[in-house]
Amino acid sequence: MSAADLQPSGSGPAGREQAGLEHAGSDRIGSLPMPVAAQGASDADRVQLPSQLLHARPNQRWQVAEPNSETSSALARAARIPQTLAELLVARGITDADDAFAFLNPEQTHLHNPLLMRGMNEAVDRLERAIALHEPVLLYGDYDVDGTTAVVLLKTAIEMLGGVVRFHVPHRLREGYGLQSSVLESAYAEGVRLVITVDTGMRAFAEAETARRLGLDLIITDHHLLEAGDAVPHALAILNPNQPGCAYPEKSLCGAAIALKLAQALLERRDATKTREKTLPSFLKMAAIATIADAVPLRGENRTIATLGLRELRRPAGVGLRALFAAAALDPSTKQLTGFDVAFRIAPRINAAGRMDVASEVIELFSTRDAARAAELAAKLERLNRERRETEAAALAAIHARLGADAELIADRLLVVDGDGWHRGVIGILASRVVERTAKPAIVVSVEDGLAHGSGRSVDGFQLLNALESCADLFTRFGGHAFAVGFAMPAENLPYLKLRLRAYAELHLAAREPEHMLRIHAELPLDRITPVLAGWLRKLEPLGHGNPEPIFLARKVRVVSARIMKERHIRLELTQRPESSSAPHSFSTPAGSRAVIRAVGWDMAARAAALQIAQGSLIDIAYRIRENDHPEFGGLEVEMACGSLSKCPKTTRPTPERGPAMPREGCPNCYRSFSWPSGLGFSPDGLGFDLGGGLLCGGLFGCDSRFRGGLLFGCKLPPECPAEGGGSFSALIGVLE
Repeated sequence: MSAADLQPSGSGPAGREQAGLEHAGSDRIGSLPMPVAAQGASDADRVQLPSQLLHARPNQRWQVAEPNSETSSALARAARIPQTLAELLVARGITDADDAFAFLNPEQTHLHNPLLMRGMNEAVDRLERAIALHEPVLLYGDYDVDGTTAVVLLKTAIEMLGGVVRFHVPHRLREGYGLQSSVLESAYAEGVRLVITVDTGMRAFAEAETARRLGLDLIITDHHLLEAGDAVPHALAILNPNQPGCAYPEKSLCGAAIALKLAQALLERRDATKTREKTLPSFLKMAAIATIADAVPLRGENRTIATLGLRELRRPAGVGLRALFAAAALDPSTKQLTGFDVAFRIAPRINAAGRMDVASEVIELFSTRDAARAAELAAKLERLNRERRETEAAALAAIHARLGADAELIADRLLVVDGDGWHRGVIGILASRVVERTAKPAIVVSVEDGLAHGSGRSVDGFQLLNALESCADLFTRFGGHAFAVGFAMPAENLPYLKLRLRAYAELHLAAREPEHMLRIHAELPLDRITPVLAGWLRKLEPLGHGNPEPIFLARKVRVVSARIMKERHIRLELTQRPESSSAPHSFSTPAGSRAVIRAVGWDMAARAAALQIAQGSLIDIAYRIRENDHPEFGGLEVEMACGSLSKCPKTTRPTPERGPAMPREGCPNCYRSFSWPSGLGFSPDGLGFDLGGGLLCGGLFGCDSRFRGGLLFGCKLPPECPAEGGGSFSALIGVLE
């Protein structure tokens, strides 16, 4: 990041050993949806499945969240929000109106004081002394999004105060993850006396001892978790909210966010007002990218960092960010960036440098002020990301072919698939893809020059690291956590690993059949999808791990039309009888003219054909609400997470009874409330009306719509209304029930 992006402008969650293991977040982004088509990938990027594997797909079980009608209704009334939104907030543990307001409206005052973090004062004191004495400071990072952006943040802050900074990001294949004693020795010989790690260091005991022996002061900034009773390396200061004795309130910060807190504390020593008003908002850009990419829970301070950072990213000042946005075909000046954009369009391009080449060029991209050089570096990241996709697709095709042809292998409860020369930078992604396809734990192994490097991903309820520990004698090094592991071993040990892991899985997974769990957050009939509700749901952004995108359930939906797109996807037009809604008061279209809503199902053509879905079919669907901005056929639509005929797949509860509708509502932007006319029906999702000629929503959006003869005519919204983005909508034509 250039100084223009960080200076005043007038902006895996679990631990890992030194085993070459990438962050779990580097190839999965929490609960964000991952349709390839939505990522801008062509159908050429998609891997065709062998028919044996396609038909062997595991079952999917729908788990419908149990509503707390009394609590959510109370929250809806107190916070003046729609019932549906209240249900989603209660599911997130938010039951108080003030907490709901804070969650929906993050602001800078929600950031914690960095001095609450143990070791912060000592770290800032030593940094200030180094800056004053012009001592070179070595920043030692990691090769993923979190590690590289953390280096950018600290480098910029130190240089803003006149400090001298050097940095080192290890090569994934040649050096592997973590601090290296050889690098420390070279730095000492070149005059470095202070080393700061970012996003690494909590397991670097031997390297910390090297630093102590050389006379290097070591500051460790890291977020990886510690087991109870674990020792910590010897260092001048350790900044990790998970370390014993640390009172910092937010325990799930990513590495770049901890670097942000150190930068904030350092800059506030010089000028607290300027830092908070001008510099900190700019720094939140990098921290937001890392927070979303590293899949830490988007709650608490993480949500504040991500939300405010996305807001600042609308105005990228540095040539590096602008070049990266251009390479990713993003224009934040015309379309607001979302967590999805960062997770699936920005982060993969940054990660591609560390996966396929050298990550240090990411730091150069965000540091340069030369627009031509920035464009060159962004173009290289684009090329590396394309190569990564091609490399991944080729290996994935080979894996799918193996699974489709080898009945014994696909029958294993824990899949171990190896290949000669598969790129080690993508084997973690490949393992994730196999888990997504089979609902089984999977390990993908690359064999080259007599060595085997593996990366694994697991499923809920199976501790993959424990499985590796049962074979510890086979590895030269290994590590990870419950859901993600990595290892290295002599290739000759691979057959023994397969045999022992097969026996371990048979013992620990014998009672479990592979199945995908689809978690449905609430029931919402299609006739209750409105622009106003969509405006409220946008306030849940940014979505991701810990703050999943809502998936809704609609029962007994009628298919009006169905067609296949590109032989793989389906496009439906759907309608639903208003009486299928369990809401006591609803707003619907006139009899005989029920509203039709478009629906898309990615990679669902084969499933639709097997279920014989056609015009007139009655189906249940689990879906996400989408806002299509196409100039010709834009508007609200739904993206199906799964579709079936009228009988719903097994669920964990019956259809719920909804609580009473709210007597008051509020604007999703300004929160001003309005009252409903006594005795008249109303929608609990934000649509007000008044047969006597009153204004929709009490005029909160500047509406001029009125009911005339029982009909609500099109509503005009002011262009400055962020809740709806201005313009007009005409889908609200209907009658009172």
